[in-house]
Order: sequence, then C-alpha cells, then structure tokens
Amino acid sequence: MAVNGESGNSASGYDGPPGGATEARANEPRSERNWLPLIIATAVVVVVVVAALLMPGRARPTGTPINAKADPYAENLPLTNVALSESSNMAGGKFTYVDGHIANHGDKTVTGIAVQVLFRNMAHEVAQNETIPLTLIRMRDPYVDIEPVSMAPLTPGKEQDFRLIFDNVSEDWNRAAPEIRVIKVQTK
Repeated sequence: MAVNGESGNSASGYDGPPGGATEARANEPRSERNWLPLIIATAVVVVVVVAALLMPGRARPTGTPINAKADPYAENLPLTNVALSESSNMAGGKFTYVDGHIANHGDKTVTGIAVQVLFRNMAHEVAQNETIPLTLIRMRDPYVDIEPVSMAPLTPGKEQDFRLIFDNVSEDWNRAAPEIRVIKVQTK
C-alpha cells in the first residue's frame, strides 16, 4: 500500500536505494573477463613441456627383455675389468659409472654397440633393466671424456676402455656390479 503517493514494501517500508540505482545497475553492461593472458600462459607451458619431452640430447635408456638374444658378433667382444664408481653434483644429482675394457677379437670393424645392463636387488631379481649405447673413453686427464663407438671404431684386434653413465639407478639395487650383455653390434 502506498503512503503519500509512494510505492513501497509493505513489511519494511523500504523501496530500495534512492534514485532507482537498482534499475540502473541492471541496465549496465557487464564487463567480460579478459581470458587472453590465461590462454597465452597455458600455451607457453604446453610448448615448454612438449619441447622438453622432444628435445634431442642424451639417448634415452630403454629396456630389452631379459631373455633377448645377444648379437652373434658379441662373442668377439669380451667385456672385462668392470668397475663401479659414483659421483654427485652440486644440484644434488648422483651419477653411477660403470667402467670396463672391451676388445675386438673378431674380423670386422665395429662401429656401434648397444648393451643391456641389469641391476639386481638383494633377492637377485632385476631391479633395473636398461639398454644403452656403449661409449668409449677418449681421454682420462684432466677429466674423463667419452665418445660413441662410431667416432672411434673398434678395428679387429683393437682394445679400448669404456664407460656407461647412469643418472638414476633404482634404490633397490644391491650395489653389486651389474650384468652387461652386448645386445646389438654394428659392423662394417
């Protein structure tokens, strides 16, 4: 019911803000949220993640079935004097090195070697299985420098020291020397 010609709420007598501000707000256009910065930031993150995954560099280790056959030429490439060492860097990373000696007792020049490395646990089960390229030690002083076999092929009768580098060995590893098998040999 209106009093003195005013319309109002009969329970409270309140008619809203003076000057009809409620109606004015209802007619104002809503400001849209600017999504462009969020879309750009998401796209940058996706590009960085994809680039990191696809970035070339160190060969990614893969696993070979434990029962995979060794390369037929492997019998001509004995691996001896296997020794282990570890080091850590300032960022807290730990590297495990497997050093040894390889000789080519065959009649072919070897240009590439892939080895399967099996790290065992205390129960003698495989804790880690990796297949990586064998790298040769090029020099030892002032630091150990390695190179792929393709850069210094093993001719018949040649012997060379090698190094395998692992930046992530299973915590279950029993710290014994891993089993190393020559899985693939490239010759010319």
